[in-house]
Amino acid sequence: MSEENPNRSPKALARCVHEVVDHIDAEGWDQPPKLYALVPTELLAAAEPGLLDQLEDGAEYTPIEQEPLPDDIIGGSRALDEFLATTNWPDSVEGCILVQEIVVLPPAAESDLDHAVEPVLTDEHAADEIARLTADAHPDRRAARLFVGVLRDGPSLSLLQMRPDEDADPYAEPALLTYDGLAPHIVHALYATLDEVEDD
Repeated sequence: MSEENPNRSPKALARCVHEVVDHIDAEGWDQPPKLYALVPTELLAAAEPGLLDQLEDGAEYTPIEQEPLPDDIIGGSRALDEFLATTNWPDSVEGCILVQEIVVLPPAAESDLDHAVEPVLTDEHAADEIARLTADAHPDRRAARLFVGVLRDGPSLSLLQMRPDEDADPYAEPALLTYDGLAPHIVHALYATLDEVEDD
């Protein structure tokens, strides 16, 4: 991966991620993972003049939702990172955003996961599956959404949205959390989808 390009704006990426947050939030919870391409708005306007009324003024990039992910990913038999490893974008795509619902556990539950996967540590797929099942069954689990966006040779942004309680205000703005080191493997996998593919 090349060095970060200073011309890639963190503000422009944050704007796109928050636009996706608003879009996803309007659709409600219990949604499959979704992938968005970030295309320069000028390029999109030139290619599709009929979309001008729908494009946000002053937006450097426009998020475009992609086709639904394959059923084997949604069903859980194939890991999302395996799918991303086979994904490449054309030059017109300057970045991408992945949204997925996850289970969040308190720090105290980490030992429970370690104990559950210890017998199968040599089998990465089995360990991942057992960790997922253990997390899903944990009494202190919380549902959340993870938003991860990257720009080609540019910044990344990862945000976490906890699923609100049933009695929460449905019109309240979604609370978004972030911290250093949030979802590093997904960030790396998304950057890899933007790497140039060498011709054979």
